[in-house]
Amino acid sequence: MRFAIIRFPGTWSDRDCAHILQNILGQKADILWHKEENLEEYDVAILPGGFSYGDYLRCGSIAQFSPIMKGIEQFASSGRAIIGICNGFQILCESNLLPGALIRNNSLKFRCEPTYLRSEGGTGPWMSGIPAGEILSVPISHGEGNYQADTETLIELEENQRIAFRYCSENGEVNAATNPNGSANNIAGIVNAAGNILGMMPHPERAGEAIIGGTDGNQIWESVIKYAIDKTT
Repeated sequence: MRFAIIRFPGTWSDRDCAHILQNILGQKADILWHKEENLEEYDVAILPGGFSYGDYLRCGSIAQFSPIMKGIEQFASSGRAIIGICNGFQILCESNLLPGALIRNNSLKFRCEPTYLRSEGGTGPWMSGIPAGEILSVPISHGEGNYQADTETLIELEENQRIAFRYCSENGEVNAATNPNGSANNIAGIVNAAGNILGMMPHPERAGEAIIGGTDGNQIWESVIKYAIDKTT
């Protein structure tokens, strides 16, 4: 598979994603500047974490107007897989590729710490390889990761299995004590209706090697890789 990792001014997790994909998982991955528009030769697009354009207005609000986003919209409509991580999730919401918004953490503090995520299952490329109920340890690093949406949207996400991950305890318990930022319904990640777009606040690229604390984040990359292989065999 070939991954396109999008670099905006202020992005800082692009090389982390490239390292995991190239050196740990043996995939092809290119870092593309945000002024590129053509993504035709790629199978997966990644909007990584960072402070695109310094987040001087709202997180991701300026990045949505970058030339690359035209290509991302076409990429999405073609059914190919897209993941937005942290700031990338914020960009997807600002671009209306995912519903809802990410606002200030309810603590009003930047949170950088390990978290546990409970997989809610699903059939799309990002979730089909991760059984419902699986617990992953993946760190967060954000000041505006508090996912919120109107009541109608939250109901639709719940009823149509579009919640990918919830913050939980090590044993999978979901409650206020395990919610690091105040997100509605402990939501850590969601997918679009087709399942090919995943937005999540935790950083799977920071959970890809035992030497830095664990490899649970690789299950997310491995899911999309396996999905693609299964489709071609």
